[in-house]
Amino acid sequence: MGHLARNWDRKSEFEITKDWNGIDQVVLRVPCGASVRVSLHGGQVISWRNEKGEELLFTSSKAIFKPPKAMRGGIPICFPQFGNCGSLEQHGFARNKIWSIETDPPPLNSNSISNSNPDSDSNFVDLLLKPTEDDIKCWPHCFELRLRVSLSMNGGLSLISRIRNINGKNFSFSFAYHTYLSVSDISEVRIEGLETLDYLDNLCRKERFTEQGDAITFESEVDRVYLGSPNLIAILDHEKKRTFLIRKVGLPDTVVWNPWEKKAKSMNDLGDEEYKQMLCVDAAAIEKQIVLKPNEEWTGKLELSSISSTCCHDHL
Repeated sequence: MGHLARNWDRKSEFEITKDWNGIDQVVLRVPCGASVRVSLHGGQVISWRNEKGEELLFTSSKAIFKPPKAMRGGIPICFPQFGNCGSLEQHGFARNKIWSIETDPPPLNSNSISNSNPDSDSNFVDLLLKPTEDDIKCWPHCFELRLRVSLSMNGGLSLISRIRNINGKNFSFSFAYHTYLSVSDISEVRIEGLETLDYLDNLCRKERFTEQGDAITFESEVDRVYLGSPNLIAILDHEKKRTFLIRKVGLPDTVVWNPWEKKAKSMNDLGDEEYKQMLCVDAAAIEKQIVLKPNEEWTGKLELSSISSTCCHDHL
């Protein structure tokens, strides 16, 4: 693979297509066969396939692929608000805007993105979102939101977001990578790495509890924000013998969500039984908002990898 990487032309595996609404999508591929597809609607990763061509992200069969509605699935970017904890629309406006491709972005600060793969060992695209006049009317702050989506030579996916305050005053925000993972059966899935942590339960008016289980398993609706979570979390899918590893930088919280049967039936962009094939595990900054002074920049990173469950404990 090293020899292949050295002789590999990144541009030949970078393709721009259009969806049926005429919105650009970027497709990234690497020699092992893995691929990722990113829509400029929301800067949203909408597909991530492994070297076998298997889809690793969930997308609802009833997803609405038309702006300004956000698509149910993939990895929506939640900024500057998560959920309905503020005056803005659900999860903020970034996921509903049209982003642009940035051909010459400012260099990344390597100190803030530890464990990052060098660009020469990945295929990537840089996206940019700036506020419109309408955005500033509802959230009166000037910013630049940059997103680099990278696909490594072994098929790992990483997202690096940078938010710069180009305002003349401080502003604060919440942020999350609202990651929909594809699973075989939610009742056969467990999450390791969040045990003993405190969490806010959104089903109990954000009351604070402490996780008591050895791992998180699912038998009813779950909607929680785990606080001060570790930078490595594992999601084990027993039926597929697959483990997702989530690594994060600059994102102290982890959201865990599955709507279960009753809520799924009330959602017009989710099939009645599709809750069984999805699990959201979000790297996030929610409990304590991030505050940026003028000209300051914040960086948050998510790395996703998928491995055989038999190899899992070698990575934890």
